[in-house]
Amino acid sequence: MALKNSNPTKTEAWSALTNHFNNVQNSNIKDLYKDNNRQKDFSIQFDDLVVDFSKNRITKETINLLVNLAKEVDLKDAIEKQFNGEIINVTEGRAVLHTALRSNSDEPVLIDGKNIKPKIQSALRKIKSFSNKVISGKWKGYTGKSITDVVNIGIGGSDLGPDMVVESLQYYKNQLTTHFVSNVDGDHVSEIIKKLNPETTLFVIVSKTFTTQETISNAETIKNWFLKSATIFDIPKHFVAVSTNLEAVDSFGIDKNNVFPMWNWVGGRFSLWSAVGLSISLSVGFDNYRALLDGAEEMDLHYRNEDFENNIPVVLALLSIWYNNFYGAETEAVLPYSQYLKKLPDYLQQAIMESNGKGVDRNGDKIDYQTGTIVWGSTGTNMQHAFMQLVHQGTKLIPCDFIGFKESLYGLTDHHKKLMANYYGQMDALAFGKTKEEAHLELKFSGNEAKINQLLPFKVFEGNRPSNAILFDKLTPKSLGKLIALYEHKIYTQGILWNIYSYDQFGVELGKELAKKLLNKQ
Repeated sequence: MALKNSNPTKTEAWSALTNHFNNVQNSNIKDLYKDNNRQKDFSIQFDDLVVDFSKNRITKETINLLVNLAKEVDLKDAIEKQFNGEIINVTEGRAVLHTALRSNSDEPVLIDGKNIKPKIQSALRKIKSFSNKVISGKWKGYTGKSITDVVNIGIGGSDLGPDMVVESLQYYKNQLTTHFVSNVDGDHVSEIIKKLNPETTLFVIVSKTFTTQETISNAETIKNWFLKSATIFDIPKHFVAVSTNLEAVDSFGIDKNNVFPMWNWVGGRFSLWSAVGLSISLSVGFDNYRALLDGAEEMDLHYRNEDFENNIPVVLALLSIWYNNFYGAETEAVLPYSQYLKKLPDYLQQAIMESNGKGVDRNGDKIDYQTGTIVWGSTGTNMQHAFMQLVHQGTKLIPCDFIGFKESLYGLTDHHKKLMANYYGQMDALAFGKTKEEAHLELKFSGNEAKINQLLPFKVFEGNRPSNAILFDKLTPKSLGKLIALYEHKIYTQGILWNIYSYDQFGVELGKELAKKLLNKQ
């Protein structure tokens, strides 16, 4: 068994955490903030990133006890096993090596005794060469025109990752327009086709097996549409594939030279770092794609080498365990203060909830403690005018991650000052709230004296609501890579602590099987 098996609730650390929780559960962030060093003591700086977790219901002892839990379940060993390519996805008999895809080191990573690094480098060279041809206009369509539009056809990890990154890096985009087709709903593909000219569109079909129902249905529909104006001999100029099923790709009509590899040691929801990210490279250029990978690698090295108490993904995972398993908080909100990151919460929903939505532990036994948090969110300041009411004054405890950038990209400083004032203001409001006395005073000065007693209960904010500030200097391909990798490692850390397998997803299968049976009956 590659990973150590330990029910976290039966550990000494859990027992110590339970006692500690009973002592501190009613502590207030406002009181904790009386310590002038609070912010400094509960912040981690890593190059262009600062994570401030001081606005949490924790003391130094809380962090020490949570770190002890990570040590007791042998998290360090689990991290090394992932990076070294051991079979940690036991139920599917696979290694999990999205980290190898972005590694610049020459240190070999072996799968079945063979070093996979040369394969990875070769795939990257192919992505670079192909992207350069298409972007420069040297790649021509069947009527001799250059490509203007790229359509990514995939679903799940073959869609959400590339789509989110392309959206997030709009500022760095070149002249190509990128589209994403995913849903088997025919209206989705029909709306995309309306915008396209078959002479100047390149289609990237992303499917490991080349049998995924949604992807192949959409690809066939698009192919039929394309063949209304072109011939089967024109398909190689307009269709490329990211797949392992060379036979199926060939019978579709795609040239074998236009097939990019996928490997079974890369899970779908962690695959944007592989050739699945081809549409990203086409959209922002290979150099920016490489910078995305480099940013992720920086976070990989931090995660692998840093002590747990200064390790950003580990600390964020431990805080999540604290609220989920001790305070009984079921959800977490991810709140990016950048409109570019509007698709990040959707992407993280898949990454986190498909990974850690498990009710059986690594022994195959039913779990009697909470796992997988429910993740949701939207961008600031939009969500302040929407669901934040519930976060501020509702009855549920919802820890929040606020993601911000010190600098804006277009340099509208007045806008950015307002954005960041809201970023910090929201976290302060959640943590410190507004007392009865403060609300009373406010009502008095606003000329509402007659209604003070009536309005007072509605104007009070309890506060004591936790949040993390994740702050980068600027949104660049590199900082985005770092951010995505941060959450990937948080996911794995939680999975190890909960004693579950984060890298399989059998839960998505049953619905597919039943849909197939129903389809065959029609």
